[in-house]
Amino acid sequence: MNTLFESGLVWWITAFDLPVISGMFWMIWRTRKECNDSLFHLHEALELRSNQLREALSAFKLEVAKSYASVGDMKDLEFRIVGHLLRIESKLDRTALKAASLQAEKTNNT
Repeated sequence: MNTLFESGLVWWITAFDLPVISGMFWMIWRTRKECNDSLFHLHEALELRSNQLREALSAFKLEVAKSYASVGDMKDLEFRIVGHLLRIESKLDRTALKAASLQAEKTNNT
């Protein structure tokens, strides 16, 4: 009786299929390892760049905080300038009234 194992199938499996399957397994394993290594390097590069951007943003925020005036400071400055302008306006009004009264006295005296 001729069975599967007696007809050369065992030879075919041991001589051809096992080395091919082993080679394919090794290639898949190596490709997976290379992909994992590449992914790890990409993750490290992304993390490094993210940290650099975070530090640059922090430095920029600090520079802005040091260089630019706050809203409260600007409002305080606006109130001070408006106060000074109102005082100047009142002085000019008084000076104009004095000049008008002096002009009126001058015309009345002549």
